[in-house]
Amino acid sequence: MTPTNRSLGLARPHGVEIPAGPLFLEGELAVPPEAEGLVIFAHGSGSSHLSRRNQFVARVLRESGNGTLLADLLTRREEADDARTGYLRFDIQFLAERLELMTQWCLQHSELSELRLGYFGSSTGGAAALVAAAKSGAEIEAVVSRGGRPDLAAGALPYVKAATLLIVGERDDLVLDLNRRALAMLACEKKLVTVPGATHLFEEPGALEEVARLAADWFRQHLTEED
Repeated sequence: MTPTNRSLGLARPHGVEIPAGPLFLEGELAVPPEAEGLVIFAHGSGSSHLSRRNQFVARVLRESGNGTLLADLLTRREEADDARTGYLRFDIQFLAERLELMTQWCLQHSELSELRLGYFGSSTGGAAALVAAAKSGAEIEAVVSRGGRPDLAAGALPYVKAATLLIVGERDDLVLDLNRRALAMLACEKKLVTVPGATHLFEEPGALEEVARLAADWFRQHLTEED
């Protein structure tokens, strides 16, 4: 892709506010000069765009040539309410709708509209990413789920068209079983990879680096012209 004026304006991470009706979702956008793809992050329960893990993965994705948008699915007030009740983090339809708003914002952004789009979801954000991908159809070309809960998106799984990679820790037994069942329900290009020795949060030495490498390879494969 030929560099445009976004080469100067969007190359470094900077804050953005994405409209959600009368509200705004806070986030961080960065697009390398010659990026062909943009990965939108869907954070998991109790997390935000400042998540250390997702910030690390996003940096690796940018180094591999894709742009990243890390934005909160909840406003600050909603996050405070959810911290007390834990309700919104499991409202997958609501989270998927917020993710769709972010997607439409990207498609309408003059400097982002030509980029091929993918989702990176974590935990419940993985479910939201799959539901949103099923609704978006061809607009979303690739999905990566890290330690995700695709079981919470069971009704949407057969309708996902985006190439989907499920990454789970080898020692995250319950989530691994849920992902295996979800894999069987997906009708798109799909793959399940386990990270050796890793638990749910991928805190073991080298585990998160492996997640980032796998995600970068998947998005490079599916969000570039060579695909």
